[in-house]
Amino acid sequence: MSTDERESADDAAAAANTEPTVTVDAVLASGPPDAVASDQLVAIIEALVFASPEPLLPKVLFKLLDTEPREDVDAAVEELKRRYSERGGGLHLVEVAGGLQIVTRPELHEWVRRLFHERTTQKLSVQALETLAVIAYKQPITAAEITEIRGVNTSGVIGTLLERGLAKISGRKQVVGRPFLYSTTRDFLDRFGLKDLNDLPKVEDMAAALGFEPPSGVAVDAPLPLDASEETATEEDQAVIAGSTSDESDPTEHTDE
Repeated sequence: MSTDERESADDAAAAANTEPTVTVDAVLASGPPDAVASDQLVAIIEALVFASPEPLLPKVLFKLLDTEPREDVDAAVEELKRRYSERGGGLHLVEVAGGLQIVTRPELHEWVRRLFHERTTQKLSVQALETLAVIAYKQPITAAEITEIRGVNTSGVIGTLLERGLAKISGRKQVVGRPFLYSTTRDFLDRFGLKDLNDLPKVEDMAAALGFEPPSGVAVDAPLPLDASEETATEEDQAVIAGSTSDESDPTEHTDE
């Protein structure tokens, strides 16, 4: 082999063994792989749900992630649900009051309770729980109708539920005197871990879980819808009830003159 041929062969072998040069600019320009981007979005959503003081609603999530396509956000939420479902552990992702929330698993309640055993919480009385059950299963309902079902005056108890944010004025009934109508609130769903009112258990099961006798007049499986004979509560109505509960008067006795 001549000298020229030998040099050509050496050059060819060197070229074959040389790896292409990859610059930092080239890597940055290419962007992260789709899998990494997806994982990052899942992590962001998990952080937002965890940091939110209340169930994170879809509309809030979409607003916070307005630079991301909605279908990508939906896919990331489903992936997050799948991961929590499969991973086990002490936390799980649930849908509460129309939003997402990360909570401790129910079977670990006793251990979590020990952590807060010195914390004093103001519990609802049996009377308040019974009244709340009537409102939940018969809403919207007037104070007179609640009293008829329970057989005792409920004006003070209704005031307590309003103050706690578990019940609200949802309108007025179109009958003589136009009495207030009462319904449950989003806080009610949040406190009892319900996605929506369709998640309400049978009244007997709810009563057994909360430790009271179910009111005899409550025998429906789902709340009644607001019908055409009723009107939505106005800001004036809400102002009336806010003022009446502050002086411990009966909010149900306020009617139009």
